[in-house]
Parts: sequence; structure tokens; C-alpha cells
Amino acid sequence: MWGTVPRLRSVSILWFMVMITLESGSYVCAWALTRVALPRVSWFVAGTSQLVSNAVAKVLPGGAAVGGATGFRMLSVSGIDRGSAGAALTANAIISNGVLFCLPMVALLGSIVGAPVPNGLDRVAWGGALLFIALFAFGYVLVRHDRPLRMFGNFLGRVSRPILRRLHRSGGPTADGLVMQRDQMVAGLGARWQRALLASVGNWLLDYFALVAALMAIGVRPRLSLVLLAYGASALLSMIPLTPGGLGFVEAGLTAMLVLSGVPSADALLATLAYRIVSYWLPLPAGLVAHLLFRHRYERGTAAVSAE
Repeated sequence: MWGTVPRLRSVSILWFMVMITLESGSYVCAWALTRVALPRVSWFVAGTSQLVSNAVAKVLPGGAAVGGATGFRMLSVSGIDRGSAGAALTANAIISNGVLFCLPMVALLGSIVGAPVPNGLDRVAWGGALLFIALFAFGYVLVRHDRPLRMFGNFLGRVSRPILRRLHRSGGPTADGLVMQRDQMVAGLGARWQRALLASVGNWLLDYFALVAALMAIGVRPRLSLVLLAYGASALLSMIPLTPGGLGFVEAGLTAMLVLSGVPSADALLATLAYRIVSYWLPLPAGLVAHLLFRHRYERGTAAVSAE
């Protein structure tokens, strides 16, 4: 990996600007998701709390748990009722993770009719629009109807049971559990769940297209569906709490998945490093700036919550 770092100079700065723009759009969608769940929250609070909690999750042990607690505390400091903040964060987590778990299913469906990424960016844009519609429709069906969700839950149960048995653990995903979580999400968001689904889909897909842009920057034209499958696997790897933000796991896992999808190993590693610069490293200083701005505006509220 360290031997590949100098090759990042060969990636055009214009492609890095494209990746940064896509990643910025992904973050804006995450802020919009918070504002859908909590309409009283301003864009400033939604943005700073997400940037800070995201940065904390990537640099401290405990990952998502510590980051979620940080976001909850910042919402409380800004004047949001703690019960409402907790319910909103729970609903956001359910719908965001639900869209993430849909990605492999959409990728498998897309592989049936998938084609290599065309050279023209306009065709890539059309492909992205169709993928967005497909993922939104897939999530909409799972929210509105029980039968597809139960079929999906039964499939996950059959796949996970042998693995859990070998690990000598009980539990695992079930159809009833997925339906219950879906109902909790809808109850927490009310009539706003469609906008929340839209924001969550935009959050994941724009981040995914940042990876596609990294591959195109080094001249690779893989199948969109296979890259989506690799991306979904790497997103799940980032949840492994052994290292902050899945550092190391994501690089190794995403590179391996891209190689399996037909990308040469050297190009796969270079694209992974370019993508991780904009998705992992650049948001860290952004989180620090967001922390300073938030603390400057809500310094008295921060002190009161700390004392309590």
C-alpha cells in the first residue's frame, strides 16, 4: 500500500475535484436525512453534528457507538429534546443501514443486465439515475409491503444460521425482526419516511459514485453492478470495530473485491487509496473545523450539558 501512495500523483486533480464534489453531495444528503427526522434542526446543526460524529467515529475506538453518542450530545446542546433526538438518530440509523443492506441485492439484479461503464460521462449519469430509481423503488417496496421484506429476512436467516452455528452464537437476523425495525423507522419518521428514504439513497449512491470516479480516473471501466457489490462489502467492513472507521479492513477488503470484479490489482489499490482520501481522510479536518464552529456558537450550552 505504501509503495502505491506515490502513484497518487498520476491521478488528475480534476478527477479529485469530481470525487470531492460527489462526496460533498453525499454528506449534504446525510444532513438532509437528519433534518427530515428533526425538522426543527437547522442546516448548521445538522451539518456540524454529522461531520463531528463522523470524524469521531473514524478516529476513536468504538466507532459508530462513540460517534452516535457525540451526535446525540450536540443535538441536545443545540436545544433539541433528548427523546426526540434519540428517536431521530435511531430512525436514521435504521433507514440508512436498510439502504446499505439493499445494495448487494440491487447489485445482483443489476448484474443480470449490467454493462461496462461507458466512456461518455453523460451515459454514466443516465446509468446513475436509473440506479437511483431502482434503489429507491426497492426500498419503497420493502417499506410498503411485508412479503418482500419477510422473504429477504428469511434469506438472511438461512445464510447467517450456519455461520452463527460455527461461531457458537445464537440469534441473527429474522423476518419478524426486520419487519419490526421497519415499523419502528416508519413510526419515528411519520409521513416523512419517503423523503428520508430519498436522502439515504442519495447519501450512499453519491459516495458509491465517488468510488466509480476514482476507477475512471485511472482508466478502468468496470461493470457498475460489480463495483456496487464491492462497495457494499467495503461499507460493511467499515463497521468492524477492531480499528477506527475500519481502517485497514476497508482498504484490504475493497481492493480484493475490486480485483474479483476484474480490476487489475495495482489499479484496484490505487483507486481504493484515491477514494479513501476523499471519503476517510479529508472529512477528518472538516470534522475538526465543524467542532470549533459548533463550540463557538453553543459554548454555554456545551458547558451546561457537561455539568449535567
